[in-house]
Amino acid sequence: MCRVLAYIGPELPLEDLLLTPRNSLVNQTLDPERHPQLQLAGWGFGIWSEHLLKPDVPLIYRRPMAAFYDDNVEGIVPHLQVSTLLAHVRAAAYDAGAVLADENCHPFCYSGTPWIVAQNGDLPHWKVLQRELLQHCKDEFLEQMTGTTDTEFLYVLLLSVLEGDSNDDVQRGFERVLELIVAAMKALDLPGLAKLKMALVSPRRIIGVNCGTGHQGEPQPEGDWRELRKSGPGTDDYALSMLLEPMYYLMGRDFTHDDATYGFDDCGEEDASAVIFASEPLTEEADDWLPLEFGEIVFLERTGDNVTREVRTLAT
Repeated sequence: MCRVLAYIGPELPLEDLLLTPRNSLVNQTLDPERHPQLQLAGWGFGIWSEHLLKPDVPLIYRRPMAAFYDDNVEGIVPHLQVSTLLAHVRAAAYDAGAVLADENCHPFCYSGTPWIVAQNGDLPHWKVLQRELLQHCKDEFLEQMTGTTDTEFLYVLLLSVLEGDSNDDVQRGFERVLELIVAAMKALDLPGLAKLKMALVSPRRIIGVNCGTGHQGEPQPEGDWRELRKSGPGTDDYALSMLLEPMYYLMGRDFTHDDATYGFDDCGEEDASAVIFASEPLTEEADDWLPLEFGEIVFLERTGDNVTREVRTLAT
């Protein structure tokens, strides 16, 4: 499964988020702590910065190779600062069916929307499920689809059902996407374990979503992910554990630039000025990270100098 990292806060060097920490996103391509599969199928990032010539437009960079092999990293990343970031490393099946191309690397970015998206998830049978789902997709977004991944198709579907950009609109949008997926699985008799572990990002905003369906297409699968994980890779229980595992976020202020780790100075939530959202805790002090449990959506926004959060339960 892929890895996701998002950040909003004061401007800081991009390399402090992507390269410097011991458990950086780039290092996770070779040494993911919570997943057995290496992330060698590509990587990318999208950023906003006051120092770009077009500060309101995301700068998107994607390459279909392992991040640590990318010879552009040292020439590009140290020269950039960011106030909003969405980065991703891609895992893909080790077979000839995996298409390695720029177009299949995250994050995805379309015109006509403020949102870019990345996920560490999977929608099985998505090419066939399109027979039911395409009727809900708008032409303006379908025409921008250039890759062959389930994530990009989910991006099209989400943008098509969104009625606005408020927190309420986005929550209803994700609930509608899940509802349509469940209905399509039933209509085509194609139940499957679908993981929708997404980060939806726009300037100064991160919306994290942790939802999906169980092996029979049920939107509320049950189980203790830690106990299920003991079954080992390749089992149904292990796959279910990957679905039910939380995502995580860390709030604080004064990001520690000099330490080789991710972290903030301790402060109360009311004083937090920045937040990191990630697939897994990125510091040894994992208890500092707040979990986004399965079935939840979190709204993180930087207003003025402070970051606010709101966690809600998705209706399924």
